[in-house]
Amino acid sequence: MEAVAPPASTLAAPVPAAIQTGPAARPRGTALILAGILLVALNLRVAITSLGALLEEVRTGLHLSGAMAGVVTTMPTIAFAAFGALAPWLVRRFTAGRIVLAAMVALLAGEAVRVATGSTVVFIATSAVALAGIAVANILLPLLVRQHFPHRTGLVTGAYTVSLTIGASVAAASAVPIADAFGSWRAGLGAWSLLAVIAMLPWLPAVFRRRTTQAAVAPLAARVRPARTRVGWAMAIYFGAQALSGHATMGWLAQLFRDSGYRPQTAGLLLAGVTAVGIPVALVMPALAMRLNNLRPLVLGLSATMIASYVGLAIAPHDGAVVWVVLLSIGQGAFPLALVAIGLRARTPEGTVALSAFTQCLGYLIAALGPLVVGALYELTGGWNLPLGFLIGAAVVQIVAGLAVARPRFVED
Repeated sequence: MEAVAPPASTLAAPVPAAIQTGPAARPRGTALILAGILLVALNLRVAITSLGALLEEVRTGLHLSGAMAGVVTTMPTIAFAAFGALAPWLVRRFTAGRIVLAAMVALLAGEAVRVATGSTVVFIATSAVALAGIAVANILLPLLVRQHFPHRTGLVTGAYTVSLTIGASVAAASAVPIADAFGSWRAGLGAWSLLAVIAMLPWLPAVFRRRTTQAAVAPLAARVRPARTRVGWAMAIYFGAQALSGHATMGWLAQLFRDSGYRPQTAGLLLAGVTAVGIPVALVMPALAMRLNNLRPLVLGLSATMIASYVGLAIAPHDGAVVWVVLLSIGQGAFPLALVAIGLRARTPEGTVALSAFTQCLGYLIAALGPLVVGALYELTGGWNLPLGFLIGAAVVQIVAGLAVARPRFVED
């Protein structure tokens, strides 16, 4: 990171001790911090994908209407946008370790209470509490990586992205078998609370560390406003465009393969293949980005691969399915690229958390449109050409925004 950014000491305002990145500010027990980051990442999608796998059982058990089920499935992206905006405010008042610990407590409380209630209102409210914890942790992970691993940013970003992906995949695949084994959907959702408890353990020492005063934070925080910068908007649009495609794929790709003639089980395996192939891509992409002076080749290559996959799905969805799945997996390497780019486009830790919050909050609002628009176009036309055309258009927007992100400039400037 320091190879492309001047040290924070060149800025007029001091960097608060809570978020400094120098050796003096780095706590002992780096291995414990790394374990904490990976365990938090493991939790960031399990509450969502396990619910998706058991949605029909939850609807039956809680007597949810179709409209309420729609609210439940749309909540994650809205919650990520709404609650993620709190992260910069929290960082100005508490250490990052304490905030992460509190986020995991919120996740645990939401997961535990929602499986014990028979009320639709309480279920939705406690799901929102769990999602609030996830949203704040989403924003803080890039800051924690920069704070504790300034010379291994790409490698650690790739590692926690893989951890996130594994958590999402395992929860989606295991929720139904767990529910069947225990005879209740509540077990299939509640089992993942244990992961949140485990993720808290590495962050418990943060409770006993001295709280940093906020006096040093305010001058710098007031100056870092991504919404007033071109790089901030470029990052948010790039993140939003790639997340839109990712969420639309998760929601509708299996249906596309079923419509092309595959059995439901095979269509599900093809969808799982997108995640499986994407794991090594997620591990390699951030480290590769850190080695390049300009991100333009990665932006163009990933977006072009994604467009090629969509064109193939429109022309030959059955015969070329495996090829299109592989290409789509590579193209979705834009997600870990976007995460590492947040750190590359900020000079300071405060800039990192401000840019992370703005990028992910606005980006997830954009992403919420993906499944909705694709579903509406599919229902309107009864086919996949128009929905895939919409996703190709999103990929073009991703290219334009990504080329702006690729330029070596910083949100503090």
